[in-house]
Amino acid sequence: MTCDERAEIRSQGSEVSKCRTLNAQRRTANIEHQIAEAAARKAEILGTMTERIRGVLAPVITPFKQDLSSDPERLVRHCQWLLSQNCGLAPFGTTSEGNSLSSEERAMLLDALVAGGVDPSRMMPGTGCCSITETVKLTAKAVKHGCAGVLMLPPFYYKDVSEEGLYRYFSEVVQRVGDAKLRIYLYHIPPVAMVGITTGLVERLLKSYPNTIVGMKDSSGDWNNTKTFLDAFATASPARTSFDVFVASESFLLANIRNGGAGTISATANVNPAAIHKLYAEYEHTDADEQQAKVNVVRDLFFKKYPMIPGLKQAIAIFTNDPAWVKVRPPLVELTGEQAKRLAEELEGLLN
Repeated sequence: MTCDERAEIRSQGSEVSKCRTLNAQRRTANIEHQIAEAAARKAEILGTMTERIRGVLAPVITPFKQDLSSDPERLVRHCQWLLSQNCGLAPFGTTSEGNSLSSEERAMLLDALVAGGVDPSRMMPGTGCCSITETVKLTAKAVKHGCAGVLMLPPFYYKDVSEEGLYRYFSEVVQRVGDAKLRIYLYHIPPVAMVGITTGLVERLLKSYPNTIVGMKDSSGDWNNTKTFLDAFATASPARTSFDVFVASESFLLANIRNGGAGTISATANVNPAAIHKLYAEYEHTDADEQQAKVNVVRDLFFKKYPMIPGLKQAIAIFTNDPAWVKVRPPLVELTGEQAKRLAEELEGLLN
């Protein structure tokens, strides 16, 4: 072999070595890029998991067709409008006629909302049923969709149940769902459910599931009861994150925020969301008490003068010029013609 031939071989070997080095560098860079992307996705997921929903939410009224079947299209439109008014969504609550819906209907409507482009991170659907299996199924679906949390009634058919029994119910749900992203807001509505949430129950649940039991809606109508929960749990401790307390009545919204509360989940947010959100956002303004008085007038119209759910549906029918909204499921009944006429006149007086 000549010197020139040996030189050419050495040159070719050098080129091969350079190519191998370059390919190795590219593979390393690609791996590093993939690791960075994975880290970013993980950070995004963790951020979603830890972000809490706060402010004003509406227990979204559920539209029904003439045959009493639910109406997903109208529901999606109403939810989109509420979101445009800075109002979060708590579908399948009391105002939603949630317990007049089967668990399958609730699941279908939740799917329809997400498919319709409604942001699940702004939703806290009601998933509590008397049946553990139905509660678990609905709750798991909400978590899978990426909902901010679920609003969970206690099992309410049997009365005078013990705190131990309620603890076992909620504990069983948490364990069966088995998802670290689950966030439960307990639903305290003793005037309707006749089964309440106690401070002792919350304390036990927080001790066992500090990152899952994250708040409650107090529909007791008793500010002293709300204040008891705020004083006991609203301030974060080293062992857990804060416990977010929502009031059901926006009449207590200012008081709730000033004492560390998270906001309100209010029926009348279905028809007055902008004003209630303005109060929430401007609670430190000098005219906050005046704003509070104005939203109280609207609430009193629906809670003191008319059956609340039929009245709200009638109002939506008036605002949207869509009579289909008045439909309710038995045992509820629509407003009479005279009631509907009087409500329209009173709403016009309030809004003009």
